[in-house]
Amino acid sequence: MAGRDFYQVLGVPDTATAAEIKKAYRKLAKQYHPDANPNNAAASERFKEISEAHGVLSDEDKRKKYDQMRRLGAFTGGGPRRSPGGAPGGGTGPGAGDFADLDLGSFGGLGDIFSSIFGRSGRREESRPEVEAVVEVPFRTAALGGKVPVTLPVTESCPACKGSGAAPGAKISTCPECDGRGSVTFGQGGFAVSRPCPRCRGKGKVPSQPCPTCQGAGEVRLERHIMITVPPGTESGGKIRLKGQGSSSRPGEAPGDLIVTFQVQPDRFFKREGLDLVCEVPINLAQATLGSRIRVRTIDGKKVVLKIPPGTQPGRKFRIKGLGLEKNGRRGDQLVTAQVTVPTDLTEEQAELFRKFAEGAGLGS
Repeated sequence: MAGRDFYQVLGVPDTATAAEIKKAYRKLAKQYHPDANPNNAAASERFKEISEAHGVLSDEDKRKKYDQMRRLGAFTGGGPRRSPGGAPGGGTGPGAGDFADLDLGSFGGLGDIFSSIFGRSGRREESRPEVEAVVEVPFRTAALGGKVPVTLPVTESCPACKGSGAAPGAKISTCPECDGRGSVTFGQGGFAVSRPCPRCRGKGKVPSQPCPTCQGAGEVRLERHIMITVPPGTESGGKIRLKGQGSSSRPGEAPGDLIVTFQVQPDRFFKREGLDLVCEVPINLAQATLGSRIRVRTIDGKKVVLKIPPGTQPGRKFRIKGLGLEKNGRRGDQLVTAQVTVPTDLTEEQAELFRKFAEGAGLGS
């Protein structure tokens, strides 16, 4: 990702609002999600790239730091540079060499954001990889809380080689590309950025024969099936962090976290306004005119009796206290809108009776 601009990854300008970034991410995540592209490695990598970009640009603090480094030309790519002695990371001029060797204190911890974006850089420790997932949740489950099954693509250490990337009996030697450092340096505009060596994948060592299971990568891509707890009152765009449910990093290290973004599916009957639930119920002309009692469905599947007073006008709203959503100790109401239906297929006798009623009530034309 060192040569990729996160704004380009999401297809938005660097002036994009948080809402525009979220909209672009949701569209791309839906298009390239592994569930929608089974056995498609390219789509899986694209989804990972999209998630990485969104993880930085959706966080106000990370985005601010990223933009600072971007203005310094740190994300424009460039080829790997080697020092005169042959080791990666040389170069001349201010800022040349490993970015981790620079004093970034005046930039408010930009080294940390670099670590989270590019992985291990020089002496910095590689941040544990996070996995982001957009999970669609039924309206009722989001309202009341519950559990939903999720299938996640994750990266874990190869069980055959235990993360070494070497075939059984293979010899391990120093990587000739990075001279054992585990990183190569890219530079442009007087600055340099280190990223894991593409040949040894940051290990600094290469085997004489790669592991046949993982092709020398030391890690494999798997699908993990888990049940996610949805908190009551969940809204679209709400997030939760699940510790240790993301991808593994290097062998022997704990996996990163899973960041879940909820997308609430629409309901045919209910809509949500804050903690209130809004619905519409049909009543006929007689019920609206003379009054009636009707049964109205609630979010928990039960029904309550609602009194319709005589002379109810179309569109009148009724409030049923305490039958909305509950969140953080607060409880909303259920708002019921009466939709008066007018008969369209009256017999001649029914039409005559209605004319007499209308004339008696002063409703005639």
